Amino acid sequence: MNFLANIPLLYTLLFCGTLIFSILINELLLNFSKNLGTRRNNSVQIRWSSTAKPALGGLSFYIVFLFAFITLEIITQGKQGFFSTLKIVGLLCSVTAAFLMGMADDAYDTKPLVKFIVQCLCGIILISTGTKINSFESEFLNYSLTIFWVVAIMNSINMLDNMDGISAVTTLAICIFAVFFSAQMNLETQPLTLIIIAVIGTLCGFLAYNWHPSKMFMGDSGSQFLGIFLAFCGIEFCWNIPVIEKNNFPIIYPINNLILVALVFIMPLTDTAIVVINRTLKGSSPFVGGKDHTTHNLFYNGVTEKKIAFLFFMINIIGAGLALYLINQSDFNLQRSLLIAAYPVSLFLFLLYLTRRKRHA
Repeated sequence: MNFLANIPLLYTLLFCGTLIFSILINELLLNFSKNLGTRRNNSVQIRWSSTAKPALGGLSFYIVFLFAFITLEIITQGKQGFFSTLKIVGLLCSVTAAFLMGMADDAYDTKPLVKFIVQCLCGIILISTGTKINSFESEFLNYSLTIFWVVAIMNSINMLDNMDGISAVTTLAICIFAVFFSAQMNLETQPLTLIIIAVIGTLCGFLAYNWHPSKMFMGDSGSQFLGIFLAFCGIEFCWNIPVIEKNNFPIIYPINNLILVALVFIMPLTDTAIVVINRTLKGSSPFVGGKDHTTHNLFYNGVTEKKIAFLFFMINIIGAGLALYLINQSDFNLQRSLLIAAYPVSLFLFLLYLTRRKRHA
């Protein structure tokens, strides 16, 4: 059967297959996780939950990711060239490096410098395999921005994983944007699009165990896996796309692409920026964990954990919708772009105000 000729069937089988496989893998890991992946009860806890739980979600991510890779190569009979596409090979290699580093951190609490070096290595792998931001004429600046973007998103998703379901639903919203964008650009059967569908199925399967009250965490292996994957998608679907076409010639307006990034990655970027600002103002290190994230402050103001996860998802979905609207415009209009940019800016200012308010006991 030619699956590529029937996109709805291909997507359904891919989503359902990875969803079911993800549930089975997570259930299996959960049943054998009395010691594996569970931090010691006397270790320092910086998560919102004070209960030690298996941090094995990342392992299921990577297993299902490899399963999807191999399955797609088989069912497409190599027509899409999964392992012959250099960018996809780069994605596989960088995801593997991020996952292994995350596993090491979950097991041994690796030093921040080691994590930073591996994150930079992930950026270098992407650059060397053809994935980089093209915002400047200078390649040095493009390379530097790419590595900065990779490190920033990997840390941002890691920092966002501080309450049940938050990193998973945020990643889910960004992946949904990528699928709609691919459909709009007639890229439904491209390798990256099919991989994103598989990741969506994986995330939905994991959320069955990570939704509040959670049974397991994704751990650093999961957050680093998702971080590099989203950094890759951000380059492909936000930073480098020609937002406007003029006389059938694609034109990139950097301000529009920057707004796209702010809209699609609104919650990871907003939360990270607020945490860095508040900790810097208090004279503490932004890289030391704490319960001062956007999620925590929403809870302090009366929002439940489940509602916080749903709120994060909806805010990111709205941002993704505005990004798609901006992409669909046939001409560049600075006023319209700035008006759309008011959404992430106003949200940032409101949440910053919320975190700066004094909490009452």
